[in-house]
Amino acid sequence: MKLLVVGSVAFDAIETPFGKTDKILGGAATYIGLTASVMGVQSGIVSVVGGDFPQENLDKFTDRGINIEGLEIVKDGKTFFWSGKYHNDLNTRDTLATEVNVLENFDPKIPESMQDAEILLLGNLHPGVQLSVLEKMKNKPKLVILDTMNFWMDSALEILMQMIAKTDVISINDEEARQLSGEYSLVKAAKKIHAMGPEYVIIKKGEHGAILFHQGKVFAIPALPLEDVFDPTGAGDTFAGGFASYLAKKGQINFETMKSALITASAMASFTVEKFGTERLEEITEADMYSRLKQFKELTTFDIELQ
Repeated sequence: MKLLVVGSVAFDAIETPFGKTDKILGGAATYIGLTASVMGVQSGIVSVVGGDFPQENLDKFTDRGINIEGLEIVKDGKTFFWSGKYHNDLNTRDTLATEVNVLENFDPKIPESMQDAEILLLGNLHPGVQLSVLEKMKNKPKLVILDTMNFWMDSALEILMQMIAKTDVISINDEEARQLSGEYSLVKAAKKIHAMGPEYVIIKKGEHGAILFHQGKVFAIPALPLEDVFDPTGAGDTFAGGFASYLAKKGQINFETMKSALITASAMASFTVEKFGTERLEEITEADMYSRLKQFKELTTFDIELQ
C-alpha cells in the first residue's frame, strides 16, 4: 500500500542535558517519511518549505525514494522553525521559539501520483488543514490516521471534532486523551473517543509504552528500556510513521495487524531518541529494525503455568 504523509517539514534547534544543536532538519513529515524509507514503504510527503530549505535535504528525501511532488517551495518564504530545551528527565521541555513562517498559509496540494494512496497519515497540523486534505483526495483512503495535540483542543476544538469524526485511527498521548474525553481512566477515555468516530484509538504513554483500543479489545506494550536517550524530538512522529508503514507493508488493516504495527512503531521510535534530530533514523537499516523487534519479543515473551 502507498502511504501519503501530510505534515511539517521544518528546522529544529534542540537543547538537552546531553548537548545542543544549531538548525537541523525536523518536522513531522520528515520523521515519518524517513521511517517509511527504512521499512521499504512507498511514501509521499505533502508539506511546504521556504527558499531557505537546502537542496541537500530535498536530495535526502529523493535518494530514499520519498515522493516530494507534494512538497511546495515558497522561494521568498522561510521554513517553519522550532526551538526547545528539554529538562533533565526529558519528559518536559520549554519552547524557546516557534516561527510558523510558510506553514501559516499552507494549502496542501495532493500530487496525482499520490491520489491513489491507501493509507493517509495526517501529521500534527491545524485540523482545518487536515480536513482540506481529505476533501482533495479523489479516492477515499482505506485508512485515515490522525495525529493531533492539546493545542488544537484548546484553540480549534469544533473543527478538530469534525476531523476526528472522519478518522479511522487517532494517535494521542495520555494527557491529550484525558483532555479530549474528560475522563481520567484511559479505558473510559478510549470509549468516549471511539464514540467520536475513530474505530481504533492509540494512547501513547511515553517511556511507559502505548495502548491500542478497538471495540472492547485492549492491547498494551511497554517501551524498550534504552541505555542512551539523547533527544525525544520526533519520537512521536517516528512512532506514527512506524505504525502506518507496517500496515502499508502488510497490506492488511485489522486489530491483529495493528498489534504488530504498534510494536514496530515503538521499536522505530526507540531509534530516534538515541541521537539528535533525524541523525539516528538516517543511519539504520531494515535489518537494524528487525534486530530491535527481536529485543522487543524477548522483553515481552514469557511462559507461565496457569492452574
